[in-house]
Amino acid sequence: MTSTKEQPINPTRILIAGPAWVGDMVMAQSLYITLQQLYPHCQIDVVAPSWSLPLLQRMPQVRQAHELAVGHNQLGLYQRLKLAQTLRMQHYDQAIVLPRSLKAALLPWFARIPQRTGYRGEWRYGLINDMHDLDKTILSKTVQRFVALAYPRSATLPPPIPTPQLTIDVANQQRLLTILGLNIDKPIVGMMPGAEYGPAKQWPMGSYRALADHCSKAGKQVWLLGSAKESDIGEQIAHDLPHVYNLCGKTRLHDAIDLLALTQVCVTNDSGLMHIACATGRPVVAIYGSSTPDYTPPLSDQATVVYHRLSCSPCFKRTCPLGHTQCLTGIGVDEVLQAVNKY
Repeated sequence: MTSTKEQPINPTRILIAGPAWVGDMVMAQSLYITLQQLYPHCQIDVVAPSWSLPLLQRMPQVRQAHELAVGHNQLGLYQRLKLAQTLRMQHYDQAIVLPRSLKAALLPWFARIPQRTGYRGEWRYGLINDMHDLDKTILSKTVQRFVALAYPRSATLPPPIPTPQLTIDVANQQRLLTILGLNIDKPIVGMMPGAEYGPAKQWPMGSYRALADHCSKAGKQVWLLGSAKESDIGEQIAHDLPHVYNLCGKTRLHDAIDLLALTQVCVTNDSGLMHIACATGRPVVAIYGSSTPDYTPPLSDQATVVYHRLSCSPCFKRTCPLGHTQCLTGIGVDEVLQAVNKY
């Protein structure tokens, strides 16, 4: 049976089972901020994949991050048991499990954390003993679903959403400017042409190149940011364009935080870097195709969303099931440029 317990009145040690995507990890900071607002003296630790540890270090609400060395979609039972032995010594009052999978709920149970909060998911009875029902008509946004877990199940929803805010390392900014041969003499437009989820989230490379050309001719410089997977795309965008720099694959995730904080405005697909850009406090122009800002909006009051809301979108597919990706190809360069020029 599902427990009828509410959250502890004043938990002092809280463990978060974190998400596996960059954007979700940034949005989870809204939960951490909320927990500290509700319980000012609580200590918040996060279990997370190794790639996210530098990102969590930029969240002042997080005391400690525990690496879970398990690949995406892997059970990793031995690794979870081994980590649970260490976590048991921390005497957590509560665990909040953000993923809705069975495997995500195993670790807090192995660690014998008395209050284990999460949503009803794939056969998690017993593993989760503070079970929340997810009403998607009320909690339509991912970030709302995260933050709602800070409150008792009887709380009025949807909850208020604090904005993520990552700390900036000024010394690392200066180091990056030096080693990458960059300067801040001209206004900087950050562009993130990739999206880890798939091409149905990516505004066409040719459109990014045309936008970069406009920005360069207007006396601005363009920094293209992304992973090594986007390095070829970045090279095609930057080729022969003055003051357009392909930095894809040349920076670590926390380096991207510091570089984006130097920009005048960022243009981005719906991606993890979109959420990072928002959390640096910079204006953002966010382009949506197969996804929707109704589900994963840019968490910023300085964001402009470009989204055409076609009848076939959102489909949430990695590639266009109709083969045309008109949700993105139909978004013109002039339309995005107009949004950029607002900032």
